[in-house]
Formats: sequence, C-alpha cells, structure tokens
Amino acid sequence: MTMLQQRPLGTGFGARTTAAEVLAGVGLTGRLGIVTGGYSGIGLETTRALAAAGAHVVVPARRPDRAREALAGLDGVEVDELDLGELDSVRRFAGRFLASGRGVDLVIDSAGIMACPQTRVGPGWEAQFATNHLGHFALVNRLWPALAGGDGARVVSVSSRGHHRSPMRWDDPQFETGYDKWLAYGQAKTANVLFAVRLDALGKDAGVRAFALHPGGILTPLQRHLPKEEMVGYGWIDEDGTPLNQTFKTPAQGAATQVFAATSPQLDGLGGLYLEDCDVAGPASGDGPEATGVKDYAVDPEQAARLWSLSASLTGVDAFATTR
Repeated sequence: MTMLQQRPLGTGFGARTTAAEVLAGVGLTGRLGIVTGGYSGIGLETTRALAAAGAHVVVPARRPDRAREALAGLDGVEVDELDLGELDSVRRFAGRFLASGRGVDLVIDSAGIMACPQTRVGPGWEAQFATNHLGHFALVNRLWPALAGGDGARVVSVSSRGHHRSPMRWDDPQFETGYDKWLAYGQAKTANVLFAVRLDALGKDAGVRAFALHPGGILTPLQRHLPKEEMVGYGWIDEDGTPLNQTFKTPAQGAATQVFAATSPQLDGLGGLYLEDCDVAGPASGDGPEATGVKDYAVDPEQAARLWSLSASLTGVDAFATTR
C-alpha cells in the first residue's frame, strides 16, 4: 500500500531548492520544533531556516557547548544535552522537556553518523544502528505525550539513498558476526524509513504524521570517518580537498527536503512516505550513484512493524504498547 503511494506530487521544488525557499510564505510563529544534530551540517541549516520563519527550535546536542557556539546569534533557539547512543541520556532529555509542559509541533531526526569504524555503544549495540535509529526511536516514543497533545505534529526521519545498500539484517542487526561499515550504514538508513512508516501508521489517528527522506549528497561533517583517499576514489573531492561532484548540494539545499517534510502544506493528509528533492520519491530505479527512489523493503509495512517490535524490545520504550 505504501509503495503505491510513492508517486511525486509535482511540488514545484527540486534538487536545488533551499530550505529558505521551501519556507517562503510559511509562517511558523508559535510552533516548536526539536532538531537533533541541529548545530552542524544540514541540521544547522535546518535550525536557521526554521528559526528565521518564526519557530522556536530546541537543539539537543551531545556537545552542548559546541552547539551553543554554532548557534550563537540565532533568536528563538535553545540548546539541551542529549547523547543518542545512551538511553539514559535520551530519558533525561525527554523528561526535562516534558516537565516544561510544552507541546511539540515537529521533530526532525537529523543527527547521524556514517561509515564509522566498528564501534559499540550502550549495551553493546552497533553504533550506526543505535545512534541513527534506536536513539531516535526512544526519543520520539518518550516525547509522544508532547507530540500527540497538539494540533497535528510531524516527525521527520532523515534517511538517505544509502538505504539502497542494505535491507534490515534480521539475522544479525548488531553485526556480531562480521562488520562492514557501509552495510551497517545502509541498514541504519533502511531502519530510518521503516520507523517513519510504522510511526505514521500508529500515530495518524492522534494527528501525528511521519516522513522519511533522502537529503541528497552533501559534503558536511557527516564524512568525518572517511579517509580522504576514499573520498578521492569516489570522485567526491580532488587531492587538495576541492569538491568535484557537481551533483552535490550545498548544506542549505540539503536541508530543504527535511524542512519541506516538516512544514509543507502540500503534505497535509499524507504520511509514511519517503521523499527526495522536496517531493515524494518514486520506487527505486537505477544502481550505484545514479540510483533514485525508495526500495520496496524500506516501505514494507510488515518489516516496519517487525522493526518497531525489535526496537521496543531493545530500548524498553513503546508509547503504543497499550493501544496495539
């Protein structure tokens, strides 16, 4: 059913649209957003665009001092502490926010890591699956009372075309029998899409809709774990570090699709969809760098429900445990 809905809307936007252009004429005064990773790369551009449109933005950060420095001078932005790789940190942040009595209009799960060396976090979880997916799963579930108590909210799960690299590895999601950094990244990005599919199915009756997306290729601190030689081999940069790939977006363009997902009235009444270039993406086509669209396994409702159950078991959090 979800794949049948994966058809572009003809939004009028495209690959070179910026976050500010998406928000032209969209007023966000009185709206509150939470943007993980909102102080670096496309997350920082997202925070800037939302704040400029009048939103109040909460940026939870593993390094709060660095976040405050990056966000200095932006009105309507506050910083708190959050480490997505530690469930106790997620619980503490959510507890502080809920205690403030505020509602949430949008959550953008923009923080993430890519192709890192084998790393274990929390109770021994593979770091990319834990940080990119499980931490955000726990965060959104703990924030559910603030999301469901408002007048319609959106949750945006920032995936990537990297989900083409791997479906869920149900037999070994934690890479206990061998590690490949790109397969681990691919699985984590597939998990990001499946999370949005299931959250939308569970939350839409409460007025909460969810989307996943590919922001595009962008050179940001996300590449910090990649050796220069590897990026040269991919044709991303030259030996001096100068960008070569003309299809890469600027950070402002890279932030546009997640801002579109969080705010666009063109998506009213929709949810559980995967977006790219500020529109609904079609089914996957092509291979390698030329690939576009979403893989069928990433929007499969049965796999989405299976991942939700696994994630709830691993994190001990499920806002819908008594309603399913």
